[in-house]
Amino acid sequence: MGAEERLAALGLVLPAPPRPLAAYVPLVRVGDLVYTAGVTCLQDGQLAYVGKVGGELTLEQGQAAARLAALNLLSLLRSELGSLDRIRQLIRLVGFVASAPGFHQQSEVLNGASELLVEVLGEAGRHVRSVAGVSELPRNCPVLLDLTAQVT
Repeated sequence: MGAEERLAALGLVLPAPPRPLAAYVPLVRVGDLVYTAGVTCLQDGQLAYVGKVGGELTLEQGQAAARLAALNLLSLLRSELGSLDRIRQLIRLVGFVASAPGFHQQSEVLNGASELLVEVLGEAGRHVRSVAGVSELPRNCPVLLDLTAQVT
């Protein structure tokens, strides 16, 4: 089963590709690699979640924000490639989690994104990952992700 079939079987609908919020492009393709800009948990042009995880947001809400950000990443990739089936391998996911003081579960937050990517892409969705807790992110978003993918 391909990624597009898995997406449908999971009942997931990709949001419209997020537009840049400042002076940058949403992705760049270099040969068979695609690099995305940082993507947040936008839904219909608005942040679906705001605040710090471990403060205004629970771990579960942080995971949901990461999952939504991952759907936005997939939407960007589909807009560039025409189909998610053209993704050969996700290479690297980098995540930043706006964290309240004392919150140390940033890796668990990003599991919301990583698990979704594997659900949709299968083995091609397995990736290396880096995560950092930060005190602030743009527009008070809780999660910011960027991705590198190998494509056909």
